[in-house]
Formats: sequence, structure tokens, C-alpha cells
Amino acid sequence: MLRGLSLFWEISVPQLAVPGSATGLGGRSLLWESLYPSLTAGSLTACKGAGAKPTRPHFGVANAQEQQSGRNKEKAQQSELKDSLERKQLEAAARTMNKIRVAVIGAGVVGLSTAVCIAESLPGCSVTVIAEKFSPHTTSNVAAGILSPHFSPETPVERQKRWFEDTFAHIFSIAQSAEAPDIGVQFLSGWEIFEEPPKERIPFWSNIVLAFRVMNDAELKRFPQATFGWMYTTLICECTNYLPWLEKRLLNAGGQLQTGKVTDFWELDGKYDIIVNCSGTGARALTGDTKLYPVRGQIHKVHAPWLKHFVRLGNGAIYIYPGISSVILGGTRQRDDWRMSVDPSDSEAIFEACCAYEPSLKLSHKLFEGVGLRPTRAVLRLEKEKLKRGGRQMHLVHNYGHGGAGVSFHWGTAKEAAQLVQESAAEIRGQPIYTKSRL
Repeated sequence: MLRGLSLFWEISVPQLAVPGSATGLGGRSLLWESLYPSLTAGSLTACKGAGAKPTRPHFGVANAQEQQSGRNKEKAQQSELKDSLERKQLEAAARTMNKIRVAVIGAGVVGLSTAVCIAESLPGCSVTVIAEKFSPHTTSNVAAGILSPHFSPETPVERQKRWFEDTFAHIFSIAQSAEAPDIGVQFLSGWEIFEEPPKERIPFWSNIVLAFRVMNDAELKRFPQATFGWMYTTLICECTNYLPWLEKRLLNAGGQLQTGKVTDFWELDGKYDIIVNCSGTGARALTGDTKLYPVRGQIHKVHAPWLKHFVRLGNGAIYIYPGISSVILGGTRQRDDWRMSVDPSDSEAIFEACCAYEPSLKLSHKLFEGVGLRPTRAVLRLEKEKLKRGGRQMHLVHNYGHGGAGVSFHWGTAKEAAQLVQESAAEIRGQPIYTKSRL
């Protein structure tokens, strides 16, 4: 027992090795001085100073008992420390071995929010985001960021409403915080106008946004081109700030970020237990999904700080969104167009169209132009899938095809994807996983 404690002490704290260890007189002397400083300081210093061999002071019976008690106490402390260290090491190893390894492919607003939801709500999972590009080089960085869920009618309305409601509540809570400007979130009021009245005069999301109402005739005079319109207050989430914040939140939850391009799910076989596919337009090549297609969007950012309200044409062909540091002008909706370069003719058309609705934009100056490809699908794909090859099985969760509603739906679909991951993890383990959600 003593030899084991001595060896442990020599490895852990060699400069304070116990008597009888291989550290020699210096270690024993240091230990003695630490135990009895008032009794040893004079005698040991004197011996060392005189060049003589150090000697122990003479103790009576009481001092001998105190010495033995001190040694016993020291041994007990060493044993307790060793047991504590070993216990912590075993607990850490057990936690690592028992975690379900999750890889999230994609680092746009959908991928990062999904990774955060998994990491924070499922402590039994370790999460790694794998992406070829991170902010500021993602499609999400070019997104206008307005929470306005105009999406395909093929996706059930009840699912769209749930996704939007969850996302609005999440961004609303950020907007109420002191950090909102740094995260890129703010409230924004404005008008959505139509040249012809829409079939659905009251949209499903009217009771989620704030202060929704139909514009009256006096208000419509502001826009001679319009015959119908809505006025409401919503939220804008600028991904140039929001994505880095999500990355930090993921890292704080124990997640990891890894740069890399995944061209085949089976590249990750054996490295991860569950793969979450948030690859946007990349999902077309990765999954062979021919129902997914790009819709090219080109935008301007201009300096026009006097603008405080948004203007959006109902079909999304024209929009003006004042943000925290710039005003976003858009846009284009070019289906099956994979061009990523800025088109000068599109630039001219966008600016002229926006000036027709807000003439004061002629006084603005351009800050930035960019292009993004909206990953569009008639029905957003949010589901589990199993792949099999040569006796091996791979668990997948797909979360892609948001089109132009990526920011509007991101948190809602992320929460649902996290639930699907929980179900897959429970299947892998053969037992349910209990969550401690902070979402």
C-alpha cells in the first residue's frame, strides 16, 4: 500500500515525494517542512547553512504521536486524492464512450441551429458540424433575414405554422435581450403590398407576427402600384452576426466545427452514429434528390439610414429591408440558375425596381452585392432515413429544402430534427434518451 501511494505521489507531485521514495533527501525535507514549519525551519536551515547533514529535532512522546498522526493524515489525504482522480477519469471515459456521435453536414442557418438544438437538448450526444464553408461564406450570409414565411403551398400549413411560431418565439426572445444588436436581431415594421389582392387575404401567420392588419385606402396611397396590402411588425435576423453567435453557442455546448466536404454519406461510416443532412443545395448531389433545385437570389446592401420601414411586393420579386447597419435590396428569383457571380444587368434592374417604390434610395450608396442559391423543394424534407450497405446500417436525418424561408423556419425545423435524432439515438441504444432541453 505504502509503495503504491509513494509511487502515485512521485508521479503526481514529484517535488513533495513521501519519505522512502526515490526522490531523495530534498523531497523528504520539503515534506517535513510543510508538515512542521515552526519546528523545522531553524534546525534545518542551520544544518544546511553549516554544510552539515540535516538532522531531525528531538521529540518527546507527545511529539512522536503528533508526528505519526500527521503521517497518517497525509497518507489519508493522498489516498483520497488518488481515488478522486481515478473516479473522475473513469466518469469522463464513461461519458465519452456512451455518447452518440452526431455529424451535422452544413453550416448555414439551418445546419448550425440544428446542431445547437441537438447539443443543448440531448446531453447524450456529441455534435460535430462538418462544412466546406462557414460564415461569412454561406448562402445564409446573403439572405435578407426577414421572418416572413412565404413558402410552397404543398407543405402542410400546420407544419409551416409550427415551424414559424417556434422560430419567431426564439428570435423574439433574442430581440428582447441586451445582446440583440450584436447578434443581428431587431424588430422591423412595414408594408407588404400586392398589385392584385391575394387569394388568401389573411395569411396563416397573421396571429404570430405583431400588430398585423390590412392596409386601408389612405395607407395604400403611399404605393400607387398597389391595390391591397398588409402592415405588420416582424423581426429581422442578419446572418452575418447571427451565424457566428450560433457557432459560439454550439462550442459552449460542447460541439465542434470541422471544415471538410462530404461527397458520400458512407465516408462518415464508423466515425459517427447519426448523420444530419442540412446541406442545402448540396443535398441534390449528396442524396440524388432531383426534386431539389436552386433559385438564384441576388441582393444589394446600401447605406440609407433614413429608411426605417420595410417594403415587400407580395410575390417577393421586390423588397427593401432596413437592417442594423445597412438596407437590403432585392432581388431575383431565377429557378435552376446555378450562377454565383453578380450579374450587372440584375443589379441595375433590382435598384431601379426598388427606387420605384422608395425614390429616396437614389440618394443611397452601394455597400455590397452578393448571390445566394435558395435550396428549394415543393415539400421541405424533414425526416429519418436508414441506409444499408454490406451488413452495415447508417442512421440519417434530413433537414433541407427551405427555399427562401430558411431564416423564417430555421429554429422550428431544428427542434424537430433534434427530436428525430433523439428517436434514432434511442433506437441505437435500445432505450429512450431523456432530454434536459433549454430550447
